[in-house]
Amino acid sequence: MNRQRRWRAATITGMVVVMTAATAVLWQGTSSAGTTLGVSAAERGRYFGTAIAGGRLSDSQYTSIANREFNMITAENEMKLDATEPNQGQFSFGSGDQIVNWAVANGKRVRGHTLAWHSQQPSWMQRMEGSSLRQAMLNHVTRVATYYRGKIYAWDVVNEAFADGSSGARRDSNLQRTGNDWIEAAFRAARSADPNAKLCYNDYNTDNWSHAKTQGVYRMVQDFKSRGVPIDCVGFQAHFNSGNPVPSNYHTTLQSFADLGVDVQITELDIEGSGSSQADQYRGIVQACQAVARCTGITVWGVRDSDSWRASGTPLLFNGNGQKKAAYDAVLAQLNTGQPTNPSPSSPGPSTSPTTDPGGGGCTATYSEGQKWNDRFNGQVTVTGSSNWIVTVTVGSPQRITATWNVSATWDSSGNVMTGRPNGGGNTFGFTVQHGGNWAWPTLTCRTS
Repeated sequence: MNRQRRWRAATITGMVVVMTAATAVLWQGTSSAGTTLGVSAAERGRYFGTAIAGGRLSDSQYTSIANREFNMITAENEMKLDATEPNQGQFSFGSGDQIVNWAVANGKRVRGHTLAWHSQQPSWMQRMEGSSLRQAMLNHVTRVATYYRGKIYAWDVVNEAFADGSSGARRDSNLQRTGNDWIEAAFRAARSADPNAKLCYNDYNTDNWSHAKTQGVYRMVQDFKSRGVPIDCVGFQAHFNSGNPVPSNYHTTLQSFADLGVDVQITELDIEGSGSSQADQYRGIVQACQAVARCTGITVWGVRDSDSWRASGTPLLFNGNGQKKAAYDAVLAQLNTGQPTNPSPSSPGPSTSPTTDPGGGGCTATYSEGQKWNDRFNGQVTVTGSSNWIVTVTVGSPQRITATWNVSATWDSSGNVMTGRPNGGGNTFGFTVQHGGNWAWPTLTCRTS
C-alpha cells in the first residue's frame, strides 16, 4: 500500500550434535524465550519484520531498533514500479539495493514489494493500455525479479487487484483491462524469473471472512491452486483503527486461506490507538497467526509511530522517541507464550546423520535441533574456541533457510550455503529451515577470521 495516498508452540526437546574433527557427540537441548520480536518469532519457526524507508537509514535510533528487533525487511517504496522502472526499459535498482544490502549485511531476510500494481506506476505506464501494457508489465516483473533472484524470501507479485465494496470483483484498473488473466500471467512470469522465491498475492480489507472482497480473493486463490498457477502465499495488509477494528473471525480468514495450501503472511500491520486497547488488538493478531500453522510471519509497517504513514494515529510498537509501547510488550509476551499448532513433524527426525566438522579451523560449531513443524524446523548453533568465528551452514535441496537470529548471514548463489558471522549477539545463533520433505540436519564448518 502506498503510504502517501488514500485511507483505506510448544517447546520440543531435541538432540544436539557437536561438530568436531573426530566425533559427533549427542545430548538433549531446548529452545529459550526470545528477548526481541525477531528472535522470539524465529525460535518458533516464524519471522517478525518491519518496513524500512531508505531515507531513514541515516537515523541511528531508527536503524538500531530495526536491527535489534526484526528479522524480515520490506522496502517501503524503493522496490515499487515507479522506483525501479522510472522510464520504460530503463531500470533503477539503487534505492532498492540500499534496502536489500542493509538487510543482508545485518542478517535479515527480505520481502519484495511489489512487482505489479495499479498504483504508483510510472507516468509512462499510466498512459499505456492493452497488449502494450500487458507486455510492459510482464517485462517489468521479469526484469525486477531476475535482478533480485536469490535475495528475496517472498514477492508480493500482485498488489491490491480486488475492488472494495460488496461486489467481490476485480478492481477496474488499466492492468485488469488487459484481460482477466493478467494476475495469472504475472505469477507465471515471476516463477520463471525467480523459481525459489515464494510468490504472494497481497491486499487490504481482506481480514473479515464474511466480506465480499475476502471471498473474491479466496476464489481466485482456490482457482489458481486447482489449475497449478504458481502461488505460494497470501498477504494480509492488516491496517486497523476504531472504524475498522480487528474482526472477530480473523483466525477463520487466515485458516481458510491456509487450508487451500498456501502460506499466509501479515504484511503491513498497524493498529491506530494507544494503551491497553491497542495492546490487546496487537496481541490478538499474534494469537491468530500462532493458531495457524501456515501463518509464517508478521510485518509491521514502520518502526516508530513518527515513521508511520498514519503517524497521527500512533499505530506502531515504538513511540516517536523510540521507546517500547504497551503494544510491544503485549506482542513479545504473546510470541514467547504462544504455542505452534503442529509441533510434531511427520518424520521423527533427520533422514541422514550430519557430517562432522573437519576441524582445524580454530573453533568448534555445535548444532542443536530445535522445534519442528510439518513444513519446517529450527536449528541452533553454538560456537566455542573463538569469538571471531565464521560458520558455514549447508542445507540440502530442496531445503531453504527462511529466517535467522543473532547472526549476520549471507548466502551463496544457490541459496543453500549460508555464511554466518557474529553480529554482537554472542556466540549462539539460530535459523529456520523450510525442509520441503528433507529432514536432514545441515552440515557445519567453523573457522576463525
